[in-house]
Amino acid sequence: MKKEILLRTIIVFCALALAAGFTGCGPREQTIKIGFSIPLTGDNPMVGEGSKNTGEIIKEAINGAGGLDVGGTQYKLEFIYLDNELKAENAVLTVTQLIDQNKVLAVIGPQGSGRAIPAGEICNDRRTPMVSAWSTNPDTTKNRPYVFRACFIDPFQAPVAAKFTKEKFDVSKVAILYNVEDDYSKTLAELYRDSWNSNYGEVVAWESFGQKDQDFNAQLTNILVSGADILYVPVYYNFLGNIVPQAKALGWDKPIMGADAWGSADLWKVSNGSVAGYYFTTHYAAAGAVGRTREFIDTYNAKYGYIPDDVAALTYDAVNIVLESVRTAGITGNLERDRDNLKDAIAGLKDFEGITGKMSFTPDGDPQKEAVVVRISDSGEFVFEASLAP
Repeated sequence: MKKEILLRTIIVFCALALAAGFTGCGPREQTIKIGFSIPLTGDNPMVGEGSKNTGEIIKEAINGAGGLDVGGTQYKLEFIYLDNELKAENAVLTVTQLIDQNKVLAVIGPQGSGRAIPAGEICNDRRTPMVSAWSTNPDTTKNRPYVFRACFIDPFQAPVAAKFTKEKFDVSKVAILYNVEDDYSKTLAELYRDSWNSNYGEVVAWESFGQKDQDFNAQLTNILVSGADILYVPVYYNFLGNIVPQAKALGWDKPIMGADAWGSADLWKVSNGSVAGYYFTTHYAAAGAVGRTREFIDTYNAKYGYIPDDVAALTYDAVNIVLESVRTAGITGNLERDRDNLKDAIAGLKDFEGITGKMSFTPDGDPQKEAVVVRISDSGEFVFEASLAP
């Protein structure tokens, strides 16, 4: 009878442990589950690839050293990667699965604002910490205490980009081309426009396109005849393969300025090198990096054969924000309690030394950190140009 009671107790304990997102019954290792909602297919698969590659680097390093030390106990990391196909509806489905079915402790991603905003609502409602590496729209974290990010936000990025444009090029007439169907692109365009008109000059051309558009000749013709001295294009990198060659074919020979969604390892390839000499705001500059940032770049390059882009570097910081906070919060074995404790630990993180900069979080879950401007070299490298402080 005592053996039966003991066996039932063990079974109940194991079931509770499994529900809490880690295992420690019998010979099984104690495990911390973290989920990733990332685009492994769709229009921007390099975003998902960089996120997953970075996750694997971190997981292999920690598990290879015996696991994550949390209060003297070693926990192996289990990362679950789900493809959201760069679609808002799939972002919602993937984070729901990660939370309700996979029982993860936290979610990394989604990376773009169009996916992170609706997914953040799900994570917040289900009281599960989410850290987006690359979503810069303020609505991702606004009034969502369980949602954080590792990147700066657009109300910072756009004004400092406008300021850099004025100081670097000393122009007054700007044209803007943006994706009206993408929250990220539309918000940045509006913020840049408002900052420019208020402080530096005039936006003389305001042109937009849709998510599936590939022919931009009508918009670019309007920009050419507007008399603009520079073109601001805050769009995802995949669009530039059509926009830049079409602009040059029409006779555009002036500067083009972009935003952090340009910062893909695939940019040079999709644009056939046509973006050489242009500038964009971003989160780190690989060329000339030193210290831990250089170590990450070298490790990534040796393993995958190319230089990691900003989404990979930001994913490195996002994952380590979670892991550092797990160490602080501890693991109780009760998943709901551990999620709550983790949320509080992330919110209280101060002076976190990320490879994309030092971070402390605002009450809205946004890190206070610098941006950088990079110039695209003739060989496709992202070369540091300037640092932009808050």
